[in-house]
Amino acid sequence: MLLEFEQKVADFISANELFSPVDKARLPAAKVLLAVSGGADSTALLYAIPALNSKNVLGAELLCAHINHQLRGAESDSDEDFVIAQSARLKLAITTRRVDVRGYAGRNKLSIETAARELRIKNLLEIAMANNCKSIATAHQKNDNAETILQRLTRGTGFRGLGGIWPMRVFGYESVGLSSTPPNKFEGATQYYSRFVRPLLCVRRDEIIEYLEQRNLKWQTDHTNADCTYRRNYIRHRLLPTLQQDSIGSLVEQLSELSESARRFYKLVCSRADEVWPKTADTYGINCAGEKVTLDSKMLLAQPQPVMVELVRRSLTAVGCGERDLTQRHYERILQLAEQNVSGKKIELPGRFVVGAEYGNLIFAQPQKSEIRSQKADVRRQKTEDRRQKAEDRNQKAEDRSQKSDVRRQKTEVGRQKSEDSNQKTEVRNQSSVVLEVPGQIRFDRYLIETAIFEAEEGELEKFKSGKNNFIERFDFDKIKPPLVVRFRKPGDRFVPLGLGEDKKVGKFLTAARVPQEVRQKLLIVADSERIIWVWPIRIAEQAKVTSGTRKILQLQITSMPMQAK
Repeated sequence: MLLEFEQKVADFISANELFSPVDKARLPAAKVLLAVSGGADSTALLYAIPALNSKNVLGAELLCAHINHQLRGAESDSDEDFVIAQSARLKLAITTRRVDVRGYAGRNKLSIETAARELRIKNLLEIAMANNCKSIATAHQKNDNAETILQRLTRGTGFRGLGGIWPMRVFGYESVGLSSTPPNKFEGATQYYSRFVRPLLCVRRDEIIEYLEQRNLKWQTDHTNADCTYRRNYIRHRLLPTLQQDSIGSLVEQLSELSESARRFYKLVCSRADEVWPKTADTYGINCAGEKVTLDSKMLLAQPQPVMVELVRRSLTAVGCGERDLTQRHYERILQLAEQNVSGKKIELPGRFVVGAEYGNLIFAQPQKSEIRSQKADVRRQKTEDRRQKAEDRNQKAEDRSQKSDVRRQKTEVGRQKSEDSNQKTEVRNQSSVVLEVPGQIRFDRYLIETAIFEAEEGELEKFKSGKNNFIERFDFDKIKPPLVVRFRKPGDRFVPLGLGEDKKVGKFLTAARVPQEVRQKLLIVADSERIIWVWPIRIAEQAKVTSGTRKILQLQITSMPMQAK
């Protein structure tokens, strides 16, 4: 028979489907990894979950993991030994890892708390992957949830932040590069999946202590948890008790109810956002080069305010912008940008991500790689200059003259090399056109052009249209006058855009179509011996379109290739 504490946890697991498959076809809950630090909460987890498993509440194979942060010397080692001993007592297989939190924090300019969290999650996911565990159970409980909500309130948060700690959160990872997805909708496209589940989120800390004492179980104590210089500990030991004094009833329980309400509301918001996202967002930039997402400002502004914020959040995360440093003010500025609708206006976000307005759209873009390289080069040059200056101050005048001579020779060599590089780039760019092999493939500048020919079949065109993107098109091969050439745009270029039926200058057509300047700079022209048949990736020509009378089809696909590093 289960104890009252264990039954409460079992009911919570069932109500939230914590160990049921996220995707029943692909993600069976066969193994569960228990993350155990040795403290009271995780010790309760370590004993409660096997108790449920023995009563066939879970029906899963259990494993244990311990991450030694090596922050407290012998005490950290004692925690590791304790967890190993408890796992052996329960006959559970265990994996332990030791991580250098201080070194990682220093190298990445992170706080000790943030560094420890990142390394802990990374290593737990690695252990889960190695053991094919699709669920990782952690010991977060109601007090942790209350502290999380208060921490977010003190720095500013919205309804999503009021959701606190979710009972389940799914992670997708490629070589353990983390990317979490909203718990209500699994969007991951990565190869491996795991989810963090919080079975103890239904109990308070005092209930956990009572359970451990009832079962006569020992646990480890981390003395740093009493250090109120850490923000989390200050909230736990100072802020929460002070607020409790003026509260009617348990503040921890009240905050738990608030977070449940906020999570229910957020699920409704996500449900609406799921409906409008495909119509509002154009993610072809992400699909092809991982660079940008475009949101239709008019459709965005037509949504309720919470849905607008969610659509903006999804766009930011799609281009890789983290949410930790974003504030409510950032979201307000982005929505103001959409309302003002001034083309060319931009705002910069933490991490040098950029949101700009272009012809009724919001463009969410990653930092320019060239800008990042330039900044890094500036830092390297400055460090080199500082070292050289110090060396000159220490050396004698004769050595100074020798060094200056060396520097001049180096500069001459660098100048010569830059001149050669510039000449090479000019030669590449001066390759203003290329004749296509049909069928076949060829590289032009930083683009790969692939061609294919096949017989037209009934119904094939509609099938093609339903799955095509801007980078692949089909033409009536019998209407093409070889040779086919791909080149850059030239002044005076004209063509007959599909659907217009009259000759237009390419420049005027682009202006009328409100094509952003950054897209215009990447345009390619595909032409046969008589006319332009495609302004890539915007529009094909009317004369070359596929019709019901087409017998032979020419398919062209042009994709942007990564620039080769030097």
